[in-house]
Amino acid sequence: MEMKKRLTLELRNKKPGEVKELVLDNCRSDDGKIVGLSSDFENLEFLSMININLLSVSNLPKLSKLRKLELSDNRISGGLEVLAERTPNLTHLNLSGNKIKDINTLEPLKKLPNLHSLDLFNCEVTMLINYRESVFTLLPQLTYLDGFDADDQEAPDSDPEADGDGLEDEYENGEEGEEEDDDEEEDDLDEEVIDDEEDEDDDLEGEEEEDGDDEEDEADDDLPRGEKRKRNIEDEGEEDPEDEEDDEDD
Repeated sequence: MEMKKRLTLELRNKKPGEVKELVLDNCRSDDGKIVGLSSDFENLEFLSMININLLSVSNLPKLSKLRKLELSDNRISGGLEVLAERTPNLTHLNLSGNKIKDINTLEPLKKLPNLHSLDLFNCEVTMLINYRESVFTLLPQLTYLDGFDADDQEAPDSDPEADGDGLEDEYENGEEGEEEDDDEEEDDLDEEVIDDEEDEDDDLEGEEEEDGDDEEDEADDDLPRGEKRKRNIEDEGEEDPEDEEDDEDD
C-alpha cells in the first residue's frame, strides 16, 4: 500500500492536528522518501515508519511535539541533521537495521538535547571497536544505547509515568484484591452450605429411624393383645411364663 493511501486510512476522518500517534509500518514510500506527511500533524508525539524502504528522512516535516520516532529496518545511511532541525524534542530514536556505518554519522544527534534512548541494532556501526564507549562519549545526553545504559544495566520496558502503567497496575491490583475477597467469601459460603447439607442429612437419617420405630409401634397396636405380648417376648429373647410352668410340672 502506498504511503499516501495509508495515511488516509490511518486518519479515519480525523484532522491531522488531532492525531497524536501514527503508524505507517510496511507501506511503500516513493523513491525512498517520506510522502504525504505534513506539518499539519502538529500534535504528533509518536511516529512509526518501520520497513517502508526509506533511504532518507529529508522530507520529514516540522514536528515539534514528536517524542518517539521508529525508523528501523530501512536503508538510511545519513542525513540525520534533519532530525535535529525538525524534531527538536525527540527522546527516543530507533534506527535499527539501517545502513549506518560510522560513528560520525551520528554526530548531528548531539543537537537533540532530550534524546534519551537510541537503538542501532543490526547496523554496521555496532561492529566497531569501542562502539558503545564512543557513542556515549559523542552523545552524553543518552541514557540508553541499544536497550542498556553505560553500566550495562537494561532499560525498563516502559516509563510508568509517561505510559500511565502505574495507574493501570494499581487498578489491576485493586481488582485482584477484590477478586480474592470474593473468592474467600464464596469459599466460606460453600463451607456453610456443605455443613447445612450434612446437618440436613443427619436430621433425615434420624427422622427415618424414628419413622421406622413409629411404624413398628403402629403395627404392634394393630395386633391382638396376646399376639402383641408374644411378639414382645420373642423380640426380647425371653421365655413365655406358661412354658416355665409346664417345665415345673414336669
